[in-house]
Amino acid sequence: MLVAIDTSTDTASLALVREGLVVAEITWRTDKNHSVQLLPNLEHLLKLVGTGAKSLTAVIVAKGPGSFNGLRVGISAAKGLAFSLNIPIVGVNSLEVTAYQYAETALPVCPVLNARRGEIATALYQKQASGWKQLRENYITDVEKLCAEITERTLFCGEYVQEISSRLLLLLPGKTVIASPTTDLRRAAYLAELGVKRLASGDTDNVATLQPVYLRLPAITVAKHK
Repeated sequence: MLVAIDTSTDTASLALVREGLVVAEITWRTDKNHSVQLLPNLEHLLKLVGTGAKSLTAVIVAKGPGSFNGLRVGISAAKGLAFSLNIPIVGVNSLEVTAYQYAETALPVCPVLNARRGEIATALYQKQASGWKQLRENYITDVEKLCAEITERTLFCGEYVQEISSRLLLLLPGKTVIASPTTDLRRAAYLAELGVKRLASGDTDNVATLQPVYLRLPAITVAKHK
């Protein structure tokens, strides 16, 4: 049984998957309490299915972009499990997880996360005849520049997309599809599915060197010296 861990933003999610089937999942609003809520919720899920951490065979973790603190907590927990249990670990991009649940629409899917400072983190994905593809690498931009690059009808998703939906609709009339807020949760079940595909191909990460993807370095306050 494998575990999927996503603490990329203030929305966190955990899933337990056995033989390709989700046996337990929880998604909740953390309000930046990742460090005190993550492991108790994992323990709760394991108890729900009547097992313990020693039954885990792999760890799949969302590696960002996202919240600095959230990503540190999630990746630290994932690496701790992988190291202590001697099991493989796979890191998956958080923007891809956000987009993947809309793969079957066949539309280009543009996931949006809040990058602060009036900017967004985004990318572009689409399911084509040859499979699920990343059409544009992760990058930071603003809404106006993003819209200037969109040339066809596109589905926008992610927990931040509701904040900018009116601007998207105004700037891209007839080309904008906004994901419903009731379905637009970044669920660990989709993270697990993406990770399982990598595990099946033998593509795993090094537990010692796996690092969060931030796209932007954290702001650093320089100490004042006399």
